Amino acid sequence: MLRVALLSKWHVHAVDYAAQAQENPNIIISSVWDEDPVRGKEWAEELEVPFVQDLTTLLSDESIDAVIIASPTNQHKNLILAAAKRGKHIFTEKVLAFTIADCEQIFAAVDAAGVELMVSLPRLADDYFIYAEQAVNQGLLGQLTMVRCRAAHNGAVPTETSPTGWLPETFFNLAQCGGGAMIDLGAHPIYLANRLLGTPSAVTGRLQQLTERGVDDQSVAVVEYSNQAMAVLETSFVSSKSPFQLELYGTEGTLMIENKEIRIKSTKLDTEEWTKPAKVPALPLPMHQWAAAIEENTAPSITRTDAWNLTLINQGAALSQKRNRRVDLQELTPSK
Repeated sequence: MLRVALLSKWHVHAVDYAAQAQENPNIIISSVWDEDPVRGKEWAEELEVPFVQDLTTLLSDESIDAVIIASPTNQHKNLILAAAKRGKHIFTEKVLAFTIADCEQIFAAVDAAGVELMVSLPRLADDYFIYAEQAVNQGLLGQLTMVRCRAAHNGAVPTETSPTGWLPETFFNLAQCGGGAMIDLGAHPIYLANRLLGTPSAVTGRLQQLTERGVDDQSVAVVEYSNQAMAVLETSFVSSKSPFQLELYGTEGTLMIENKEIRIKSTKLDTEEWTKPAKVPALPLPMHQWAAAIEENTAPSITRTDAWNLTLINQGAALSQKRNRRVDLQELTPSK
């Protein structure tokens, strides 16, 4: 059994991760820590586990095998380094860190400790994306030339019951989050496109503040890849009724996904009409992949490259906005 401690309930997905851990027969939640002691104590009471106020004390507990981190993003690096130093396996909310330099430091610490690190990038395991990868690998689209992906919601749109929208106010704290819509919700289009298109080489980002709350609330990144393919990645906290969309364009066909519904048209198929392919199985959630990697020594489908390139694009897009120009990503990765 994997005994885990929950580190913070700050992120909106913290409750989801606790539920996923409870569902996994190989995981036991043993304790809670939170940078907000009041919130942490309440959560620990709900889960019927101890609240440990001192992080050093918690990480020194040899009965704890691993941690699940859903803290403010600016705490990820220090929490991960502290956990790795104590030999704890680590599951963390996206993004891994704000900069590539921080990612390098984290990977070095994890390697030195010999622990398993998982960054939660769940849509890489969804059935529609598994099919998209299979279609590309089978050559149904020919050479993949362009990807467009949009993930948007109305979390910052005022309503009668929520004058500032339903997202927590903390999601607009630049110091804690490192950004707004792009670094949070925009992560999904980024890591999906990266997986499909390979090594990103340049990015042009436009990060806007419609609500003027200190972070971007609608953003676009145009990403160029080393194979000359491109991606247009869109995200927003101010879009109501906006479906999730993933579009793949290639020299031999097109694949369209909207809210998980797939259709494909390809010169490799024996019809000129749009085809709805049979569903393929999804992969286990990142939480379950992580537990299996620790308990059974299996290789997760979500990799360090996925986490690295996600940070790389976010860092580059923010720099592009600041400089008001295209950013060559090589300047952010001197060691690569």
